[in-house]
Amino acid sequence: MRVLAALALVVSGNHLVNGTGKTVRLLGVNRSGLEYACIQGWGFSDGPVDGASIAAMKTWSINAVRVPLNESCWLGINGVKTQYSGTAYRRFVQGYVARLNAAGLVAILDLHWNVSGQEQMPDAAHSPAFWSSVARTFRGDRSVIFDLYNEPHDITWKCWRDGCGRWAGMQQLVDAVRSVGGRQPLMLGGLAWSNDLSGWLRWRPRDPLHQLIASFHLYNFNTCAAPACWDASVKPVAAVVPVVTGELGENDCAHGFVDTYMPWADAAGISYLGWTWDTWNCNSGPALITAYDGTPTAFGAGFRAHVVSLQGR
Repeated sequence: MRVLAALALVVSGNHLVNGTGKTVRLLGVNRSGLEYACIQGWGFSDGPVDGASIAAMKTWSINAVRVPLNESCWLGINGVKTQYSGTAYRRFVQGYVARLNAAGLVAILDLHWNVSGQEQMPDAAHSPAFWSSVARTFRGDRSVIFDLYNEPHDITWKCWRDGCGRWAGMQQLVDAVRSVGGRQPLMLGGLAWSNDLSGWLRWRPRDPLHQLIASFHLYNFNTCAAPACWDASVKPVAAVVPVVTGELGENDCAHGFVDTYMPWADAAGISYLGWTWDTWNCNSGPALITAYDGTPTAFGAGFRAHVVSLQGR
């Protein structure tokens, strides 16, 4: 029961607290694969998601794993192969979340791909149904956080909140989760591929439970990639609500950029999750590992060393 209490997170002011009342920052990794393997018709995930692979993640002293999902695979629509969609896909995701939670890790479920990629925004035709179904499935699991849409882009803040044309707004997705009894904290990424939080506070949706988190994505090639921008647009948000850097990385197979950001985020009380726990080329991913036993890339080595150094602080 103590482990479950430690994982039962709620928003309290501008930070997360667990079931024992302790302030928690999410320091973890992304586990990409469940968003594309199914839609491409060759599996549920890219690489192992078993207990051994989770144990390897734990050696990095992380406490959270973000799991990108595919809306079409979850709902069993748009021609996804039956063996990798619908009930089979949902059971696979449930099994992975259960293993992550059993290992003491918070699972962040992210609507990453609508069909075969990510569009500008969640689609009004299916994304609310996706979140109603996900929230209903995990309604009793307080060790899960929902990331409502990966990276909104090329829209206005009004569209972001209220929807426009064929896009569903964040308010509609918040309502979809709450309407079926989902009480989990909700991450909402800003504009410009979640790199712009400048209008987040003004345009944030209404949540009757007051459980909203601002999601910020950061790579060395983003527009807001310097401390001056973080001070101007991210820190003011972090003073009001929790900020989770849902994706953090650099595409030079090094760690100088994240070495600058992580101490800044530590001082501001901001969470971060490295992209990604996959054995891709560290330039094109970027990838944290070269093997699923946790062997790091040079980028991953820097990320791991910093997270490990925070233990006991």
